[in-house]
Amino acid sequence: MTHNKTAGKTRRQIYEDRLRRRALLIAGSSSVAVFLAIVLLVPMAPGWDRVKVSFFNWEVFVKTFPKLLEAFKLDVAIFLWCAPAITVLGLLIALARDTRNPALFPLRILGAAYTDIFRGVPVVLTVYLIGFGIPGLGLPRPWNSPYIWGSLALILTYAAYVAEIFRSGIESVHSSQRAAAQSLGLSDADTMRFVILPQAIRRVIPSQMNMFIALQKDVALLSFIGPVEIFRQAGVFKSLLANFTPYVGAAMIFLAVTIPATRYADYLIAKQNRERS
Repeated sequence: MTHNKTAGKTRRQIYEDRLRRRALLIAGSSSVAVFLAIVLLVPMAPGWDRVKVSFFNWEVFVKTFPKLLEAFKLDVAIFLWCAPAITVLGLLIALARDTRNPALFPLRILGAAYTDIFRGVPVVLTVYLIGFGIPGLGLPRPWNSPYIWGSLALILTYAAYVAEIFRSGIESVHSSQRAAAQSLGLSDADTMRFVILPQAIRRVIPSQMNMFIALQKDVALLSFIGPVEIFRQAGVFKSLLANFTPYVGAAMIFLAVTIPATRYADYLIAKQNRERS
């Protein structure tokens, strides 16, 4: 059997297979050792009983988890209406910063100022300033809604990061592509639309996936200005039941969404690296 498995392989391939099996064995053994250490040692800590009751109370978990899931629908809804707006605004800012037309130089300055400001201010501070500041103007309903202005804060902040990712993708396309397009008679706008952008967008998809994973988590920051999404709902349950288990339930819901998305982003990055090599 061993002879059949190694037949047709070079010495180098056999050696690499052996190293791979050894690495997998070491990784598996160390992972099991760490898991057993956590399972065995953590319950031996002096305060474990109090922590277990406060953070891992099964009765509280069963009671609050369905309502946390219901509240999470609002997080998903906010994400779904913010993500397209972020993508469009980020792309427009990236295009403004990349413009080569001297007459549009002010757009480059404004784009650079925009990204500097909104990448420099913490997200939570932007949420506070916009979420409390604009409704404080005394606008009529529904324009005083924290849902609108909290979402706007997320859109403005994340568009700055997305714009920089798009810009890095645009700049990664070799200048010879522009020269070739212009030699074929394409205008600057058509060159960007048909030659540069398709390549740039394809290259930055994995990075943009990671940004939108972060956005899904930061939707919880809107709880500070009023919307009863999952983080705020968990806080309500914590106050009513004097127990932190609802926060653990909320964390599990976020992980159920973000872990598959993160693994998919890693898959896209690995696939992209394979294509380049």
